[in-house]
Amino acid sequence: MSDTDPAATIYEQLAALARERTGFVFVVLVDALGSTPQDTGAKMLVTATGRHAGTVGGGRVEAQALAFAQELLAKSDSAPRFVNWSLKGDVGMTCGGSVKFYFEPHPADPVWPIVIFGAGHIAQALVPVLLPLRCSLTVCDARAEWLDRLPRSDRLRVIRHDTPADLVPTLPADAFVLCMTQGHKTDRPILHRALAEGDFPFVGVIGSAAKATVLREELIAAGLAPARAQEFRCPVGLDFGTNHPHEIALSIAAQLLTERDRRAEKRG
Repeated sequence: MSDTDPAATIYEQLAALARERTGFVFVVLVDALGSTPQDTGAKMLVTATGRHAGTVGGGRVEAQALAFAQELLAKSDSAPRFVNWSLKGDVGMTCGGSVKFYFEPHPADPVWPIVIFGAGHIAQALVPVLLPLRCSLTVCDARAEWLDRLPRSDRLRVIRHDTPADLVPTLPADAFVLCMTQGHKTDRPILHRALAEGDFPFVGVIGSAAKATVLREELIAAGLAPARAQEFRCPVGLDFGTNHPHEIALSIAAQLLTERDRRAEKRG
């Protein structure tokens, strides 16, 4: 939603920004003395691209409020605050008076990209577990009928592609990559490109230790450096539960969260 949708209230647009995880600042004119262009209670939503909705009066006052709000976003500052400005001394207007604003920043959530190759039984169980988390999900498969079974969500992107390995160069550099295709022959080209062309923080493959051994041998035979051939997890998931798809899904989600938090702590 935006100003182009007159039926949307500023609160509806605020809620839409929050759902989309777009950073914004909620600005309210809480007090005004003297010659001011808007009444007390005027509201504005500001994003990194500028004024998103509402107005606190236009002119120099609004320009300064907008710049201040964008500065908070640039700093990822989430502390709400009240600010008093003299119209003459702080804003540079010729008329006297003052304004008091309330700024409530909501910085954008960091996106945690997770890409799943294969929309089979494990992916069908895993996607609903991951969707409530602060992540963006992409599922790639050549089989439209399996992609169609996935839940609908604005945080889930589904891609049907006959050669999913060709999608690897388009993935975010910080994506957690999971290979869950129909077998090691379809996992291998994806895995090879992920390890040869990318430096993803996590690459996991569904399967057994025996499958991992075969994959590593084949990757090395195909020219991948032996050290790189070690840099994937197979079997993916923590070692608990049974082979039921939902229990496997929980073990994979637990491992992804553990690895995400470990890397965050390492970054400090």
